[in-house]
Amino acid sequence: MSFVEFADVCKTYHMGDVEVHAVAGMNFCVERGELVVIVGPSGAGKTTVLNMLGGMDSATSGTIMLDGIEVSALGEYELTQYRRHDIGFVFQFYNLVQNLTALENVELASQICADPLPAADVLAQVGLAHRMDNFPAQLSGGEQQRVAIARALAKNPKLLLCDEPTGALDYLTGKQILKLLQDTCRSTGKTVAIVTHNLAFTQIADRVIHVREGRADQVSTNPHPADALTVEW
Repeated sequence: MSFVEFADVCKTYHMGDVEVHAVAGMNFCVERGELVVIVGPSGAGKTTVLNMLGGMDSATSGTIMLDGIEVSALGEYELTQYRRHDIGFVFQFYNLVQNLTALENVELASQICADPLPAADVLAQVGLAHRMDNFPAQLSGGEQQRVAIARALAKNPKLLLCDEPTGALDYLTGKQILKLLQDTCRSTGKTVAIVTHNLAFTQIADRVIHVREGRADQVSTNPHPADALTVEW
């Protein structure tokens, strides 16, 4: 069994009398320790896939598995525990608590999970040992995103989910964040999934899932991923 499996997964939203098929028969697998890039145009269904895998949204039908857990069969309480212990989230707009320091933001996440990593150690790993006592407003966008990544990693999750993690950053800072995610995957063995519309990101991935019209239009593996710092877009 693969680490992540989507089998005939569908997600339908009802807007009045209209049905919107955000995901329509999604099938793919991801192996443990892979860096996977889920890429596709706006509206293709890639963020819906991320939300279902992260337990923030439920599938209408089909089966979603993570490390032997049938995520698609979990109840509300079980989903809360799943999100709390098994998943680390990184979003486009950081979502830091403004009146907490960088260290306190990371500690906030580590306090809710079963087997956290030391917050100070994780901040040092993302290059922010000298910024632990700074508030978000005192940090650059790239530094804030590093805090957000540290917060996700401090939970010691099975899977790190990143939704357009460079979307609010300039080009050079975005490359540094991509490099951090790539290095994190390599050094920790964590499985990392990045959702993006940017085709250039596929160069750094072990596995690429092209999403179109709610389906995995193409799934490919890359035997020789590029170093993130060499990627141009």
